[in-house]
Formats: sequence, C-alpha cells, structure tokens
Amino acid sequence: MADHSERQSAIDAHGIIGDMRSAALVNDKGSVDFFCWPEFDSPSIFCSLLDSPEAGIFQLAPDLPDARREQIYLPDTNVLQTRWMSDYAVVEVTDLLPIGDSEDDVPMLMRRVRVVSGQATIRMRCAVRHDYARASTKARARDRSVYFEATGQPDMQLCSDQPLRIEGHAAVAEFILEQDQSAEFLLGGADDARFKEGAAALCLERTLKFWRDWIGQSNYRGRWREMVNRSALALKLLTSRKHGAILAAATFGLPETPGGERNWDYRYIWIRDASFTVYAFMRLGFVEEANAYMRWLRGRVSDCRGKPMKLNILYAIDGRQELPEVELPHLAGHGGATPVRIGNQAYDQIQLDIFGELLDAVYLVNKHGEAISHEGWKHTVEVVDQVCETWQQKDVGIWEMRGEQYHFLHSRLMCWVAVDRAIRLASKRSLPAPFARWDQTRQAIYTDIWSNFWNEERGHFVQHIGGTGLDGSMLLMPLVRFVSAKDPRWIATLEAIEKTLVRAGMVYRYRNDDSQIDGLPGTEGAFAACSFWYVECLARAGQVEKAHLEFEQLLKYANPLGLYAEEFDSHARHLGNTPQALTHLALISAASFLNRKLSGEKNLWQP
Repeated sequence: MADHSERQSAIDAHGIIGDMRSAALVNDKGSVDFFCWPEFDSPSIFCSLLDSPEAGIFQLAPDLPDARREQIYLPDTNVLQTRWMSDYAVVEVTDLLPIGDSEDDVPMLMRRVRVVSGQATIRMRCAVRHDYARASTKARARDRSVYFEATGQPDMQLCSDQPLRIEGHAAVAEFILEQDQSAEFLLGGADDARFKEGAAALCLERTLKFWRDWIGQSNYRGRWREMVNRSALALKLLTSRKHGAILAAATFGLPETPGGERNWDYRYIWIRDASFTVYAFMRLGFVEEANAYMRWLRGRVSDCRGKPMKLNILYAIDGRQELPEVELPHLAGHGGATPVRIGNQAYDQIQLDIFGELLDAVYLVNKHGEAISHEGWKHTVEVVDQVCETWQQKDVGIWEMRGEQYHFLHSRLMCWVAVDRAIRLASKRSLPAPFARWDQTRQAIYTDIWSNFWNEERGHFVQHIGGTGLDGSMLLMPLVRFVSAKDPRWIATLEAIEKTLVRAGMVYRYRNDDSQIDGLPGTEGAFAACSFWYVECLARAGQVEKAHLEFEQLLKYANPLGLYAEEFDSHARHLGNTPQALTHLALISAASFLNRKLSGEKNLWQP
C-alpha cells in the first residue's frame, strides 16, 4: 500500500480499550486505528496505525476542525472518552469493549457519540479490512446493519441507531446531533446476541462496574496513586480473562527506531515479562491474577499426563509454542518503518534468564498466594536441575540479541535467582530438595559473577564476559537482592550507568559499538522499564531526593492518559509496542518502594 505516514497518529497519541480477550487503540482524533479481532493475536481488522486508512479504520468525529481535543479515561476504568471543545459545540465519544457475562463472549466494540452543548455534524466511517488488510473485505447492508465479509474470515456486523450506507466497502454515516442527543455504534460478530435495543446502556454500566470493582481491590494508598492504578488497569487489560496469561503488549510492528527495521510482534506471553507482572500484581494485592498466571504456566511445563515439557521463552495465549515471523510487505509501516512483522522468531532462542524470572514468580506466589502442589514442586526441581547443568552456557540474553551468543551477566544473575529462590522455597515449605548440590551451584554462580563480570580496569560490572560495555539490565542486580544496593562496587557500576546510559532520566539498554552484539543495523530508543529500575536503584542506594526527581520526570513522559510504550526517543516521545507491560510493572515497583522511603516506613514490602 502507499505510504501515508503523514496521516498516522503518533504512538503516544492513543488510548487502549479492551475486554481481556482483545484490545483496540483509539487515537486522539476519534479513530480506532488498531484492532485485532476476536483475539489479542488474531489478524487485524483495523490497521491504519501501520499504513493508511485503506488498511482498516473506524472513524467517528464531529466536524469541528478548530476544536481542542483531549482524551481521558472515565475514573478507575478502561473506558475511554475523547472530547472536542470549540466555540460552537462540545462533543464526546465514549469507547469501550464491554465486559460480558462469559469469558467466551466475542469482543464487541461499542462507540457512543454525544453532544454535550451546542450542535454538531457527526461523520462516521467504518472500514473493516480482514486479515491484516490482506483479504478482500466486502460490505453489504441488511436491515439497519452493515455486514463485513471476507473469504475464510469471520463475518462482522455494524449496527447503529443512525442510518448507514455503504461507500467503497465501508459503512458511512453523516448526521446532526443537538445538545444532549447521542448516537451509538456497535461492531462485533455477525451473530452476536447483544445487538438489540437498549443493550449498549447495560453494557456500559456493567463494564464501568467491572473495572471499578476490580481496581477497588488494590491495597495501594500512597503517592502517585492515579498513575499506579492506571498501570494496574493496563496490566489487567493485557491479561487473558480465560487463560490467565499476561501479554507483553497489545500491538505488533510499532518501531523501536523511527523508520528502522526493529519492528516486532509483542502480542504474546514472554515468561520473563509475565513473571515480572506477577510481582507487580502481588505488590498491589491482586493475588488471584498471580494465581491464574501460575495455573496457565503449569499447563506449559507439563502435559495432560503431568509429564514435564521444555520451557519456552514465549507462547501464544492458547499455549502455541511455534510463532514463526512473517513479514507484511503490503503495509507501509508506522512512519515508514519496515518490514512490519507478525509472529516472533525469539521463540526458538536460548535465553537462560527466564528460569530466574519464573522461579522468582513461583516463590512469590507461594509466599503470598496459592501453595505449590506436589506435581508443581517436582517440575520446579527439574527446572532447577536444568539450571544447574546449563548456567555456564552462552545465550542471547534478556534483549534477545540477533547476533552472536555471549556469556551475559543478566543471564548469570537470573540463574543465581532461580537456584536461590528454589532453596528458599524448599526451606520455608520443608520440601525435599538436593540442598547441598543446589547450594554448591548457587555459590559457584555467585563467585563466577564477581570474578568474571567485574572489570577492575573499568571499575564496574560489564555486560558480558570479554566485553567492557554496560547494560541496563544490570539495574536488576540489587532489585533481586544479589548485591547490596549500597555495595561500593555496585555504586560504582550505578555511577557508570548514569554516565553512559542515562539521558534526561531515560535509560538505554546498551550502547555497544560492536554491531555483532545486537545483530541489527541502526540504533534504538531508551528503554522505559530500565528507566524505572534506575529510579528504584537510586532509592535503594539512599539517594531518595534524586530518585524522587527522576521519577517525577519519568511520569511527565507518559502519554496524556498515563500510558507508556516500550521506549522513548531523544525527545521522550514513545517508540515501540504499546502499552508495554514491562514498563508499567516497573513503574508500580518504583512507585511502591519510593513512596515508602519518602513516607519513612521501615517495614518495606519484601518479596
């Protein structure tokens, strides 16, 4: 398709709505320009964010060209409202994916436009384009609805209380609303039973209640409560209601480098990211979400007969293990960044750190949630034994490098975490374990890190054996309690990170001159999660005032709705897939610890 990047909205000019089965992005112009349906990782029906309106879009807006536009979430919900304010009228569009009675309900997009004051002409255009805009979608009118059909794709229906007509296989409408008048549009499955008069009001009421009841369970009462709650609501939205699995992000193909090729698909479950999310949910008191994830995870590590299976780096929500990358050359990409990819070849990489994140989550859930089962402990023992055998191997590391394999510090660190947490769990629960062998391995990894990853000449830890570079993942060293946050060698490393990787509070993952490390051309933005890890490291090191200032600065880098993508560019604009779970969980962790330090609390929450 032609490049229409000048018509695309910025990544941070979007809110997200969802029903924990799928999610859609709504830009501040009132257009749904990204929506995969009916699952998070299904083919898109709206994909203009990665091309042009020809790739699918749902536009709904008043004809008020000089109006000021703003977006807000209805308080304590994932229901989004876009507002236009002009001299002549005030108009608002409310968007949501209603929460149904059943986890199997097919997602429905509900859009309601209302004139708050004055009078306005409203224009609507709904152009469904099935299968990432690869299928030929036809629109046909029947009764007061428009049906969208494509060979081999699920049929969809748009209904409204306004007359609809068809132009270019899109549903369009134009009408005038007076003050306090409204119009509704519902888009969903062709056979959805919710397409009936009066259903929209009930859907809105139930959905508002669901989100408010859920966030009302949070035990967080500290500073920045609104931002912490927004992060929690974003994490919940990325959690599968049916499976308990937690997505890394809602989108695919959004660039980490403007105009570059670092365009990945994050609509899957990374063991690493999801396990970190367990930590965030636990901190806020959402134990059931953590338990549900662990139940989903049990299905990945053992088959129906209880036989252990290989632990993969990432999975589809339904447990699929192979997710080969496919390029979509017909899409021009966001801002011309190509190729646009779906699938993620990282599924067949070796990343040894995932065992540490996994065992940390297992340990936390056992401490604050459901106790581990007999079968679960047997699998845990097998995982730890595997770590004992493989911890000295090379891998691609946490950042999924596509170049050579190395002995990465972060991978070693998390192997230590895996063994350490297993020993702690077995001791607390009086579970049988080969303590002597595990402790010997734990000590060997500890010694290896201090001996082989400390560079005496540079005076700091290094990213990998044989290298001299720094890495943002080092910020996890004190956070996982491998090293004291005030240890002189760690403080020296933190200062080196500040000089090399930190810019205006934004932390880069690495700045390697050796292109073999990354395996890809070009650069990338600062990593948002690392930036929040940096804040927490400062606070733990006793630099509370500095941590406070850096945290407040990072909060200003959120989009107007309090959401974050994966990375920042040099102007702190958002890059990469959005919203990014890892960023929001890191925010929750940093806010929780910093708030308690500022409040003078001595009994800090301990994992």
